[in-house]
Amino acid sequence: MNTSMAKFDIEYAHRFFDFDGEAQYLHGHTGTLTVEIAGEVDGNTGFVHPCSGIKREVWDYLKCFDHALIIQHEDPLLSGILSVYEHQKIRYGSPHNRNLGRPFENELATAYPECRVVVTSKAATCENLIEIFHTLLKDSLNIVRLSFSSGENHAIRTFQL
Repeated sequence: MNTSMAKFDIEYAHRFFDFDGEAQYLHGHTGTLTVEIAGEVDGNTGFVHPCSGIKREVWDYLKCFDHALIIQHEDPLLSGILSVYEHQKIRYGSPHNRNLGRPFENELATAYPECRVVVTSKAATCENLIEIFHTLLKDSLNIVRLSFSSGENHAIRTFQL
């Protein structure tokens, strides 16, 4: 089996709601997602999958997470944040918000790219973010492995094709 890989960096803020520890406070991270795609090497291009194609497909969704707040749907901070955004007239977008990702909604997460918020059903741990990313990308890419690191935390998940 041959693979192609692409890496992506995102900046995001989050907190673990109802958590006993430092992560209960709103804080930020630089996260790195690595996507590994499997397939046969194309005799014409020499690629399993051109990295530029992987980057285009993944970044369409990942833009929703970059410079965004990732927050659990039951977190009481969510309504406060949206209220402040409403007051500032940026809840539904701003001319300065040009990095709009592809909106999505599924059982794990909903993206609101116009206000740079992703609402999740679980805490934004490396493991749970991998699950979200896989759900978003599995239908368009032959993903065999995803890894996500954030600060000192790192998770890897391998998938069967």
